[in-house]
Amino acid sequence: MSRTDLIADAFTVIRNAYIAKKDETLVPHSKIMMRICEILKNEGYLENFSEIDLGNFKKIKVYLRYANKKSVITEIKRVSRPGRRVYLPRQKIPRVLQGYGTALVSTSHGVMTDKEAREKGLGGEIMGMIW
Repeated sequence: MSRTDLIADAFTVIRNAYIAKKDETLVPHSKIMMRICEILKNEGYLENFSEIDLGNFKKIKVYLRYANKKSVITEIKRVSRPGRRVYLPRQKIPRVLQGYGTALVSTSHGVMTDKEAREKGLGGEIMGMIW
């Protein structure tokens, strides 16, 4: 089976893991996924993450965060897909739940949150949303 959208696969793995109340899970490895995990950790959605070498390939071990036995992540979803890319200028970058959530934006300066993109005056591809 070939994977065409690693980010959507990773979001699905994370979503399934917090629904099943797992403490940790493995997601596909890529440079973009490492940056996304870094952003999710900084925003408080993940406890931690680490890169794991499994011989022929690598994975990212993600440690999920819970508050009072309830997942910090309510929803994580992919916006821009390989079949339908979503590019927006900085004025139209959405505020997820009036600022309580986070949108992941791929800009010419790398992957960043919606708040950082607005501060730097950058638009780009809206990769996903999390709240």
